[in-house]
Amino acid sequence: MAKTKSHFVCQNCGYVSPRMLGRCPNCGAWNQFVEELERPKAKVPQAQLPHSVPQPTALTKVAFDETRRIVTGLSELDRVLGGGLVPGSLILIGGDPGIGKSTLLLQVSGRLEQTGGRVLYVSGEESPSQIKLRANRLHVSGQNIFLYAQTDMNIIRQAIAQQKPDYLIIDSVQTMNEPELSSAVGSVAQIREVTAELMNIAKQQGITIFVVGHVTKGGAIAGPKILEHMVDTVLYFEGDLHHNYRMLRSVKNRFGSTNEIGMFAMHNDGLQEVSNPSEIFLEERLANATGSAVVVSMEGTRPILVEIQSLITPTLYGTAKRTTTGLDHNRVSVIMAVLEKRANILLQNQDAYLKATGGVRLDEPAIDLAMALAIVSSYRNKGLPAQDCFVGEIGLTGEIRRVNLIEQRIKEAAKLGFRRIFIPANNQLSADEQYKIEIIGVHTIVEAIKKVFENSAITL
Repeated sequence: MAKTKSHFVCQNCGYVSPRMLGRCPNCGAWNQFVEELERPKAKVPQAQLPHSVPQPTALTKVAFDETRRIVTGLSELDRVLGGGLVPGSLILIGGDPGIGKSTLLLQVSGRLEQTGGRVLYVSGEESPSQIKLRANRLHVSGQNIFLYAQTDMNIIRQAIAQQKPDYLIIDSVQTMNEPELSSAVGSVAQIREVTAELMNIAKQQGITIFVVGHVTKGGAIAGPKILEHMVDTVLYFEGDLHHNYRMLRSVKNRFGSTNEIGMFAMHNDGLQEVSNPSEIFLEERLANATGSAVVVSMEGTRPILVEIQSLITPTLYGTAKRTTTGLDHNRVSVIMAVLEKRANILLQNQDAYLKATGGVRLDEPAIDLAMALAIVSSYRNKGLPAQDCFVGEIGLTGEIRRVNLIEQRIKEAAKLGFRRIFIPANNQLSADEQYKIEIIGVHTIVEAIKKVFENSAITL
C-alpha cells in the first residue's frame, strides 16, 4: 500500500513546506503551518489530437459581444459594480462582523427576484428559519428565493444542478467544505479549492455568484491573498458600528472602476440608500465653530463634502500627542510640520486631535488645505466662515498644488449653498462655465491663511 504523503501549508499566505516550520519564510508569520495531505495528481493523457488544442487568436479577430449588465435595483450597489451585475461574474464581499453583509445580500436577493431572477441562498452560518426571520424584518419575500443551509460543496453542486439558479449567494466561503481535502474547514487549501470551484460554476454555467468573506483583525479578508486574485470583484463593506452609515467600496473590479463608493444607512428594516451623503455629514455642524473646516473630497466620481474637526491644546508632557480618526496619521504630522516651518505657527508643544466626522475615512491629497486651516483655526481660537469650503494639496515647501476633478467639486459645493471655495490657483477652469459660487485661488498656505482670516487678528 502506497504511503500517504503530506506537506505543511502556511494559513496566512499559502506557502508550502515539506516539513513543519515555526516561522513562515514567505510572510514572516509565526505558528501558522498546518499539515495537509497531498492530493493525488490526475493522470494526463500522453497525446492529444491536434485539433483539440486551442490556438492563439489575433486580438482583431476575437469575437466580442457587449455584455448586458443586470440592474440590481440598488443604485448605490450598481454604481460600485460599474453599472450593474455582469452575468457569470464572481463577487467577493468582505466586512467586519455585524456590519450588514448578509443583510445587504438578502435585500439584493429580493430585488433580483422581483426582476424575474432565480436565487439560491446557501448559508453555512444560519438555518433557513433564521434567514426567514431576517427576511421578514427586511420585508423580503418571493417564490424564486431558495434557502439552503449546507457546507458540503458536493451537495451544493447537486442543488445548483437541480435548481438552476440565475444567482448564487455563498455565506460564507470560510464555512464551505470540499470533502476531498483532509484539511480543516477555513484553511488555506479549503478556501482556495472552494473558490476555484465557484469560479468554474460561474464561468461555465453563467451564474452570477456573491461570496461573503470574513475579515481579520487588520481588516483584510481572511484566507490566502490568492482568494482576492481569483474573483472578478472585491467589495469591502465598511462603517463604524457606533454610526448607522455604511460605505461599500470596490478595491478590485474587472468590469468597472475601483474608485466608486456606495453609501447606505442601517435601519431596523434594513439598509437604505443614501443618495446625498454630503448633507448627512454636514447636518450637525456648528456654525462658526473653531477648528472646523469643510472639504470637498472625491470618492470615485462622486464629490462628498465632509467636515474636518481639529482640537489643538497645550501638551502636558515632553512629547506632543497626535491623534487622528478617519485621517492618515502621517499626513497630519506632515501638515503640522509645514505649518510650523512655512507659516511660523508653533505646534511642537501642542497636542493635536483631528477627525473626519460621520465615520468616513479620507485619504486623498486634496484634503490637506482643509486640515491645515482647521488646525490654524483651533490654534488661534478663530472660527472659519461657515459658508467656506476648501480643496487643495499642500507640498513640503508650503505651495498649494492642483487637484483633479476640480469642476465637480466646485459644483457640489455650490449645490449645497456654500458661498466661497478655496482652490489651488494653478487649477484650470473652463472659461465657458458659470459657477454660482465665489472661487478663490491660492498659491501657498500662507496666502490661504491670510485670505481666510483677513478679518481676524491672526498674525504670521
